[in-house]
Amino acid sequence: MKMGILKLAAAAFLALGVSGAAWAETLNVGAYAANPPWEMKNTSGGFEGFEVDVINEIGKRLGMEVAIQDLGFQALFAATSSKRIDAAISSITITDERLGSQSFTQGYYDADLALASNKESGIKSMADMKGKVAAVLSSSTGEIWAKANQEKMGFSEVRGYNTQQDMVLDTQNGRADGAISDITGLEFGFKQMPQMHVLERIATGDKYAIMMGKDHPLLGKVNDAITEMKKDGTMLTFYKKWFGDTSEPGPSTTSPLDLPAKAG
Repeated sequence: MKMGILKLAAAAFLALGVSGAAWAETLNVGAYAANPPWEMKNTSGGFEGFEVDVINEIGKRLGMEVAIQDLGFQALFAATSSKRIDAAISSITITDERLGSQSFTQGYYDADLALASNKESGIKSMADMKGKVAAVLSSSTGEIWAKANQEKMGFSEVRGYNTQQDMVLDTQNGRADGAISDITGLEFGFKQMPQMHVLERIATGDKYAIMMGKDHPLLGKVNDAITEMKKDGTMLTFYKKWFGDTSEPGPSTTSPLDLPAKAG
């Protein structure tokens, strides 16, 4: 009798046509850990940061364990596509190009880019970057923006780096003239680098979100959890924890949004 019940349950599961990922007890997440205040390693080797709090809370609401892997930023895209991980966090911007091969939750942070440099570089604004080297994190929206505007701004080179740390250090040491990256991450990092400063905000209208494999079966549930967190104030609590009470959140942090769709 017991065996018959098990067979019926298995048949019902297969009839649903739902992949095993939808029933997984563990939400496997990739993160680029050298990305404060979004993701970083603490002294005990664990993960912490704004998006770490967000994904752990999502796991709690879904009744799932969350397992975070430390991956390079570029590796996140291949990992979600290949289903090696269910989701990726790392201040990942929703773009039309990415929506062609990935799925995204609603945005939860309104972000801009910025130009930064060493205070002794002689670079005072974007106008001073003509004929200069712009440092960017490879595969980031900073790289996308810099390459799209290279001719207009007159950059002699857009130089990609595999890590945010290498990008900033090369700019600090004069091997690159200015760095173009997420303004929040730059400002956070420069608290420990007084010789570096943000020169100019680059308005983009970007929104950060959780990236998942295309049409991942858990996308709707993860997105619903984000909606609940915005409505009950949890997202705002995490924002204040990591960005302070004096920093005003954008509407994406507090207002529920639709799932993003590729334009056109």
